Amino acid sequence: MAIGSGKESRNGKPLDVEGGNQSAGIPASGEVEGNSFSPQGNPGFHHWQSSFITEPGLEDRGNIFFAAVEMTRMPMVVTDPNQPDNPIVFANKAFLDLTEYPEDQIIGRNCRFLQGKDTDPGTVREVRTALAEHKAVAVDILNYKADGTPFWNALFIGPVFDREGRLLYYFASQLDITRRRFSEQAYLQAQKMEAIGQLTAGLAHDFNNLLQIVSGNHELATAQVAAGDDPSEAISRASAAVQKASRLTTQLLTFARKQRLEPKRVNLNSVVVEFSDMLVRTLGDKVDLSLDLKPNVPHCTLDPIHFEMALLNVLINARDAMPDGGKVTIGTSILDEQERVDAHELPPGTYVVICVIDEGSGMTPEVAARATEPFFTTKGPGTGLGLAMVYGFVRQSQGRLEIESKPVKGTTIRMIFPATERVARTANADAARRQGDRGGAKWSPDAVVNPRTILVVDDSQDIRELVESFLSARGYRVITAASGEEALTLVERYGDIDLLFTDVIMPGGMNGFQLVDRLRQRIPALPVLLATGYMEELPRSPDDDARLHVMSKPFKLADLGERIQASLLPGGAPKPAGSYRHEG
Repeated sequence: MAIGSGKESRNGKPLDVEGGNQSAGIPASGEVEGNSFSPQGNPGFHHWQSSFITEPGLEDRGNIFFAAVEMTRMPMVVTDPNQPDNPIVFANKAFLDLTEYPEDQIIGRNCRFLQGKDTDPGTVREVRTALAEHKAVAVDILNYKADGTPFWNALFIGPVFDREGRLLYYFASQLDITRRRFSEQAYLQAQKMEAIGQLTAGLAHDFNNLLQIVSGNHELATAQVAAGDDPSEAISRASAAVQKASRLTTQLLTFARKQRLEPKRVNLNSVVVEFSDMLVRTLGDKVDLSLDLKPNVPHCTLDPIHFEMALLNVLINARDAMPDGGKVTIGTSILDEQERVDAHELPPGTYVVICVIDEGSGMTPEVAARATEPFFTTKGPGTGLGLAMVYGFVRQSQGRLEIESKPVKGTTIRMIFPATERVARTANADAARRQGDRGGAKWSPDAVVNPRTILVVDDSQDIRELVESFLSARGYRVITAASGEEALTLVERYGDIDLLFTDVIMPGGMNGFQLVDRLRQRIPALPVLLATGYMEELPRSPDDDARLHVMSKPFKLADLGERIQASLLPGGAPKPAGSYRHEG
């Protein structure tokens, strides 16, 4: 739904005068688009959203314009708000064809006779509000034909004034978009399912990680209780993993939902942080995701589920634009300086900007201009509804979508939403705490003397902490890393290791097998344990040999301890402590 500007608030737009001042109109200027269907196929700028005439009346029906109105296949009606109940005073022949009502059952009645049991009351209220304010309005509304058949009606209504600005009529055009509406819903549902399909492997990975955290901490807690130690920390970690699994399940279910969700007061930083795991899985192992979130951004009022889907669609486009990999940055900022607000052609106020920047192939100006058109795609079998859905959602949320793109230089997409309040508490505190120390070594005195050093590599911080806690309690030196690249840096920092325990699938440019190959160039006989949550799709390493073993997630910590002990047995005598370097 979108409501245009009134005759007193046309923001300085010049009147479009026709016929030697016989009539004039206020150009639409893209103000009556919203998320409703546009018959032009793109935003309307030149058609009139309201008009001024010098000769009121419907008696002159002998000119070409009346013939055109009766010959067009676009249904049209005129109502008279100066009569009780704003009745229809003219309906063209196409309107009779659309509704299947005879003319004598149309003239003199209010248009509400087309409404029925499933017509959205909220849409009706939006239309009534616009009419009460003498403004144009465009909506998609469910109406009913004479025989009771429902149809989706792309309705546009605009006011007609006399030269003194007195309201004379309302003009309305309609278009049956039932087939298109059902097709769009089917495509959107297919798009949701496609997104779920793309995320399936990543979700399996995440769920297996969470199961690993729960089962591993259960083992630790059981052992600690038996030893008379306090198990509360292990229980807390397991409980946190259960909560994460619940959130992950909720996110997955939202993609299959069909019902319309209501806007809520949300902090975009919080939504991005909570949704980031799924975004990382969507981007795959070739694309790095970077978050640049400004602290203390104001809250916005929007539908968080639709926002997540919009963000996911933008990131899928960014990923597809970088088939060889690259970097995607999601950033937030506050827009409140009047000069900057004016530069974005926004009403005065405070706004929250979320931008997605990729290093992809970019778009030509011609392609970028059409990027938000429904069914326009440059991705072969794509539906062409991704950015169209994003555009509709942003407009429906009273926001603005901006696209900047250059061939070979990449693309920046900004979603700008009005702020609900000026000051908000930071949403990044939890994220900052979760980042923590991603690779520091925490060695006990026993581990400094003990000869065995194990490098644990997993993108889940909870799993790294769980395995580090378990192995450190058994006297091993433990170094942890969140990615293959970080693991290589730590080996350079601390010296050679005795065993590598690594996940197979990790975000970024290096998976577990590639890390094994790199480390074995330095340490040829390095024992390796791999962990994965889906054995069936496990890639094969060209250097696979007897020193490389695979454990399926979730695994028991006791089994991990036995596998590590067995893997280290052929290593012979331990290395002297002097072969390790300690920072400081």
